[in-house]
Amino acid sequence: YYLAIDIGASSGRHILCSIVEGKIVLEEMYRFSNNVSLKDGHYYWDIEYLYQEVVAGIKACLKQNKIPKTLGIDTWAVDYTLLNQDDERLNEVYAYRDNRVDQFIKDKVEAAKREQLYQKTGIQFQKFNTIYQLGSDKPEIKNQAIDFLMVPDYLNYRLTGRKVNEYTNMSTTQLLNIETNQLDQDLLKLADVEAHLFKQMVMPGYDLGLIKEEFGIDCHVIVPATHDTGSAYMAAIEEDSIILSSGTWSLLGIETREPIVSEASMKANFTNEGGYDYRYRFLKNIMGLWIIQEVAREFDGKHSFGELVEMARKNKFEGIFDVNDERFLKPENMVKEIISCFEERNEQVPTSTGQLAYCVYNSLAHSYKEAINELESITKRQYSTINIIGGGCQNELLNEMIAKVTRKKVIAGPVEATALGNILAQLISDKKVSDLQAGRALIRKSFAIKEYKEN
Repeated sequence: YYLAIDIGASSGRHILCSIVEGKIVLEEMYRFSNNVSLKDGHYYWDIEYLYQEVVAGIKACLKQNKIPKTLGIDTWAVDYTLLNQDDERLNEVYAYRDNRVDQFIKDKVEAAKREQLYQKTGIQFQKFNTIYQLGSDKPEIKNQAIDFLMVPDYLNYRLTGRKVNEYTNMSTTQLLNIETNQLDQDLLKLADVEAHLFKQMVMPGYDLGLIKEEFGIDCHVIVPATHDTGSAYMAAIEEDSIILSSGTWSLLGIETREPIVSEASMKANFTNEGGYDYRYRFLKNIMGLWIIQEVAREFDGKHSFGELVEMARKNKFEGIFDVNDERFLKPENMVKEIISCFEERNEQVPTSTGQLAYCVYNSLAHSYKEAINELESITKRQYSTINIIGGGCQNELLNEMIAKVTRKKVIAGPVEATALGNILAQLISDKKVSDLQAGRALIRKSFAIKEYKEN
């Protein structure tokens, strides 16, 4: 067995993999919720709760006598904790949707600086990038800090006692030079941190060694692409296609061996995140299904996501809004924010839950079309296919809309892309799979894939 511990912004899962008759078989062993908490005007992750849930999921496997040979953890990007010389956390783990960076960006990151940062890092400007978070930390905290660990790095440390920084997640910090893939002194200076904070940077597939003795099992902790999108892109199965990792965030782009850092890519806000084996994920962050998740929350979870899709099918609404507007990053009330957006433009507003849902899906489809147009212009080539991966690929209405709006073939699957990419890194490390290409072929062979074309 190989265990993928996949933790997202709203939930985490322990997915166990075995190979049966030459195919991957997945089994969900444990699931838990995850949410930011608001305290003293700031949003935080409860990292100790997350660690306890990681442990509980491992114990759930042991209880069924399904002992993983290896395990790997992936989470979202950019967020981190700082430890002092006694290995104690110096701060709560701020959530990327927190607004504490606003003043730092206003004071230190004018437009010209953003351009310089892009040229040096290839990473798009996002107000929550780690470089701005570190710059916003109090000097007294940074002065006591000995270790910088991103969220999955910290969880790995708690499991093994070993401290490393994983490359794909580090690439999202905007602290790495795109030419060297190493920390850059000018970037550290902007964030006002010292290089000694950072640990050995390791690549996906690195073996951290055995889990702590207290677990009573011989299980090695393998570092996958700890950035969940890095793992998800590993599981894309359609060669030479546009990849859309669809979940809380939508990550739309391509996999490339060389980064693309140009004036056009900067203006379109495309990023070059590090991937497996120093591949690059040239992609754009789009707000994603976060918006419909928040809409559902405003209705107190009265409607499942499947019900919202069916209501949308029966209540078309052709108005669209800019899903990437910062107003939708963490509004007090997502429903009111969407309605206000239409009111401010003196346009007809969605008047029912179904219209609201249709409006969100339609707006997402059009945002993907716009991003694809930018991508094809920047790369100077046309793509015929979009491979949608991740949980969002189960939304058939959205898949149909994307095929219709973009006029491209849509391949939907695999659903469990992030867990599968996590597991691929473990399988390659254990020499059960020879390389990434063989792993992708194994995924395609193992799971049903659905195709959509423009009607």
